[in-house]
Amino acid sequence: MKHQGFTMVEMMIVMLIIALLFMLTVPNVAQVLSIVQKKGCDAQLSVIDAAILQYFMIYDEYPQTLEQLLKEDLISHEQKTCQNGQTIIIENNQASLP
Repeated sequence: MKHQGFTMVEMMIVMLIIALLFMLTVPNVAQVLSIVQKKGCDAQLSVIDAAILQYFMIYDEYPQTLEQLLKEDLISHEQKTCQNGQTIIIENNQASLP
């Protein structure tokens, strides 16, 4: 009578293949997350730049701080920082990172 199933060697080979595939994908995932955060921060800077221009169109002068944009409801509190935690500042009438 023959038993149906896998031997221990077959199970070890399958586990080794799964571990190798996992080890190949982890560095790529970390790299992609880094790229996504950078692109998100660039988009956030563009949003702040648009708010700066809106402020200029309303008051005929550029804002000096993000607080002025917040006060006028041109941006929200969440938009003051990038996804990676860096605080955005206004420098030379444009949004930038310190």
